Amino acid sequence: MVRWISDEAGEEEALLQALGIASADELFQDVPKKARLGRLGLGAAKEEAEVVAEVDRLLERNRPLGRFANFLGGRIACPYSPAAVDAIVSRSEFYSAYTPYQPEASQGMLRALFEFQSLWVELSGVDVANASLYDGASAAGEALLFCRRLHEGHRFLVPASLPWEERSVLENYASGPGLKVEAIPFDPRTGLLDLGFVKAALAQQDVFGLLADVPNGFGLLDEQLFELKALLGEVPYVVAADPLSLSVLEPPGAYGADVVVGEGQGFGIPPSFGGPLLGLFACRREHVRQAPGRIVGATVDAYGRPAFTLTLQTREQHIRRSKATSNICTNESLMALAFVVYASVVGPKGLASLQSSLAEKARTLASALGAIEGLRAPRFDAPYLGEFTLELGRGTAAGFLDRLRRRRILAGHPLADPRVGAPSGPERLLVAPSPSVGEKEIARYAAAAKAWAAAPGGR
Repeated sequence: MVRWISDEAGEEEALLQALGIASADELFQDVPKKARLGRLGLGAAKEEAEVVAEVDRLLERNRPLGRFANFLGGRIACPYSPAAVDAIVSRSEFYSAYTPYQPEASQGMLRALFEFQSLWVELSGVDVANASLYDGASAAGEALLFCRRLHEGHRFLVPASLPWEERSVLENYASGPGLKVEAIPFDPRTGLLDLGFVKAALAQQDVFGLLADVPNGFGLLDEQLFELKALLGEVPYVVAADPLSLSVLEPPGAYGADVVVGEGQGFGIPPSFGGPLLGLFACRREHVRQAPGRIVGATVDAYGRPAFTLTLQTREQHIRRSKATSNICTNESLMALAFVVYASVVGPKGLASLQSSLAEKARTLASALGAIEGLRAPRFDAPYLGEFTLELGRGTAAGFLDRLRRRRILAGHPLADPRVGAPSGPERLLVAPSPSVGEKEIARYAAAAKAWAAAPGGR
């Protein structure tokens, strides 16, 4: 890209004269004054070297994620990504490729997406995956609509522990068709689903689908998920699963899931101001024509050579809007490539080893925090994997996070819904040691938490 060349003396006046206006401000007369930003106040022009030096000074005020001991929980993971992932996805053949829309898109990208689909099928344990969606939350929203196409009803059941952000997305998806997203209560001791509520809801015969997550919003593993399909019968069963957890857990397809969705960001995609993310979606073969998005299929060309093509493209840009299974979904081709490259480089044993390591760190930290007066960790009496819920006996989650942030510790993700009017509840955090933390960082976290608990009022 060429550098900007400033106007020479007299050029601006010549342009204004040619346009028949007195100043550049007249170009924006149609924009209401209250909507205008006005002058940026950048001051006099500077030499390029001076501008670069000033920008560098501003950049020094940033606090990159790598400078903190990272224990952020939630759906956004903070993985270590091997250098090979960036090296491959940064190749111009992939990096500059547009999201494929046509069947004759490049064979290289189609092959990569086919491998991505195959990987999610293997992890999820169901038959067919699409070429990805925007993110895990919108994948769950597409699953809600998918279930409604398969089964009559107006209630969609989700765990009350589901992160509020994801439930908000589901409610948006449900609002148009006039559907209801209903929360399944959890046992206050274990944090697990109340199956009695599920049975009572199903008895009313107006439930068209149920979503359960693994691990759940508290980081817990609920063995009751194995019983749900028998309770649901013909009602579609959706499981939102963390891909890394599936390297050591039973695939949802094995216990009856009709749809498996997830957030794929943790496989080779760094966290960056909330994106980019990667939605995962797979379903059983008999329901494939109701799946959203597009699917890459394998075939042979006229010479009998292996070939790949887009097939079953059920977006509104491909078929009549009234028959489209989704009117907004697309795929994240480059992120899907990062997902499959990461999984291939790390390998199945490497993924399982990483999950086991994170689980061990979580238990070490939970034990240390649980020994501190005023803290309860883990909060629930149920199995957990690589993250757990921390409950504060006093003070606020915001105050706790701020205190530890000042010690360069990202202590967790607050579980409370911050929206105006949302019900208040216990001060809880989801805590998840990242691959970059070790014994030293865990000890720092425990010491900082102990100092916070000992301070007057827990400040």
